[in-house]
Amino acid sequence: MILKGRMFITVLLSVLLLSACSASPEAADRYVKEIPLMAEVNIPDVLSVQQPETIEIILTQDGKRVPGADFVHYELWSHDGSLRDPMTDAVEVGDGVYTVTKTFDKEGLYFIKLHSGNNGSIIIPQKPFAVGKLTEAELAYLEAGTPTFQEGTAEHHH
Repeated sequence: MILKGRMFITVLLSVLLLSACSASPEAADRYVKEIPLMAEVNIPDVLSVQQPETIEIILTQDGKRVPGADFVHYELWSHDGSLRDPMTDAVEVGDGVYTVTKTFDKEGLYFIKLHSGNNGSIIIPQKPFAVGKLTEAELAYLEAGTPTFQEGTAEHHH
């Protein structure tokens, strides 16, 4: 009889503990819902060597442009390894538009990776682009399925 009583108390306590841990229907509303940040990376169709070139980034969130984003950094590198710029702040020019200006020393395949965040949403899109003409090897590299423009969410470390 004592065994049945202990068993009953154990089951009762377990049920009470488990019911206390269940989420209330309103629990999801208590958490901040992330509104995805979007980036449009506009690279001129033709980029030349030995002259300043500007890449434009337009950030939007919830269908509206994002001036004063929490951060907008970029990295630039070349396919052949001759250029590897460290992460740098993009320049805000207003109304959610940010720019990157760079003078390229030689023709070839380059990549830009954006690190942007605003109101808890972080994206790290990457996009390849050409300065001047690409070699056959660079064209083959692109056709083989190299990383293309991707939007995603990831952790960001300053």
